[in-house]
Amino acid sequence: MENKEYELGSRVIMKKGHPCGTNEWEIIRLGADIKIRCVNCNRTVMLPRIEFNKKIKKVIHSEEQ
Repeated sequence: MENKEYELGSRVIMKKGHPCGTNEWEIIRLGADIKIRCVNCNRTVMLPRIEFNKKIKKVIHSEEQ
């Protein structure tokens, strides 16, 4: 599997959709755990980095800071 480049504020598409109807998320915290927020309903989820890397489909937007 290729190494996906993401950073704080990046928008990512996950393999499995959220119950609200979207699979687009924004990264709001990086570390050993990664916290993501649903773009549609603003629900937050925290995942271990290893699990996040398995569930990510692609990075669609990376904000330049």
